[in-house]
This record gives sequence, C-alpha cells and structure tokens, in this order.
Amino acid sequence: MVKRKSVANSDAVAGSYEAKVAEIEKIITRIEAGELDLADVFEQFASAVEYLRQCESFLQQRQQQVDLLIETLQDDN
Repeated sequence: MVKRKSVANSDAVAGSYEAKVAEIEKIITRIEAGELDLADVFEQFASAVEYLRQCESFLQQRQQQVDLLIETLQDDN
C-alpha cells in the first residue's frame, strides 16, 4: 500500500517536471517570436529560470536515487 502511494506521488512529481519543461519551452517560443512587451519578457524569463531551477533539483534528486539503487545492487553482489 505504501509503495502505491510512493509510485503515485513519483508519477505526479514527474508529471510536474514535464509540465515545467513544457512551460519553459512555451516561454522561450513566445520570447523568440517577439510576442511579449519588454517588461513581460523579463517577467517570463524570471519564471523560466525558476522552472529550470526546479527541474534541476528534480533531476538531482532522481540521480541520487539512481546512485543509491546502484550502490545497493553492488553491495548485494
């Protein structure tokens, strides 16, 4: 039962990561297309940077989990 919660939570977090990546891409497209006023460019750019930080944190956490799993497998051998 706990595993199901963990997997469901993990799926939600991964979906959030993918949503942030999609939002970053959308922001970049709008900036490159010149669709925004200069003030909005800076605001959207700041949002994209924050999303990138969150994505980086997510990836670092997942890398730590993978490293731990690999270490556990190596210890079993």
